[in-house]
Amino acid sequence: MKHLTKRVRFYLKIFGFDTHKLIQALKGISFYRRDLKTLLTQKNHDQLFPISEKFPILDERFTPSGTMSGHYFHQDLLVARKILENKPKRHVDIGSRIDGFVAHVAVFREIEIFDIREQKSQVKNIVFKKADLMKLPEGMINYCDSISALHSIEHFGLGRYGDPIDYFGYLKAIDNITKILERGGKFYFSVPIGPQRIVFNAHRIFSLSYLIEILTKDFTIDSFSYVNDEGNLIENAVLSHENSSVNFNCSYGCGIFELTKK
Repeated sequence: MKHLTKRVRFYLKIFGFDTHKLIQALKGISFYRRDLKTLLTQKNHDQLFPISEKFPILDERFTPSGTMSGHYFHQDLLVARKILENKPKRHVDIGSRIDGFVAHVAVFREIEIFDIREQKSQVKNIVFKKADLMKLPEGMINYCDSISALHSIEHFGLGRYGDPIDYFGYLKAIDNITKILERGGKFYFSVPIGPQRIVFNAHRIFSLSYLIEILTKDFTIDSFSYVNDEGNLIENAVLSHENSSVNFNCSYGCGIFELTKK
């Protein structure tokens, strides 16, 4: 029954109905009424700040002050820090989170971003190019000395973002990234890790053994960190056979690689 309830909530959320948010909002109604009455009493006849309209925010008193855990929070900070330390001549990003990792990097340097979707906003230090990385863009061989793909390659070829269906899309993307990067250049790469599978059409989850196999053909592994199923970062983990064979006991973790092209 618990699993069924979770699945029902999941599908309701897909169509914009968040049952958890609804419950929290219902809890907040009495607080909203009480607080409004108190404020009106304090205001009395003062006209310095007229109440122009009512805009109830009912659930946020029950939520934490923010999120400092999870895949994106940790990977975005960790890799942005590495790029700051390594100071590449040209850094290119493939489909990573713009309001996380890309924004972090744009604080201190220029970053070029490639994505299959449109982006019309223009922001200092962010150069956008629309491209499908399952196909090598023209004139891109040995284009840069630093490249990242954080939580993006697992989506390639599944159609989630309007990309063509391609079962081997992730391999094509990694091959093209390898060609774009100069020899000796850095590749910062993260994907979900755990028992290998496709959750259609959300993402793929990769086993560490398979990732090591395909990545070490063209790259040396400089460092490996991961976010476990509880959302905590374990930095500079040892990629032993024992650890990688069980994916550090992750079902849906996040493996973060710092690689150098051979």
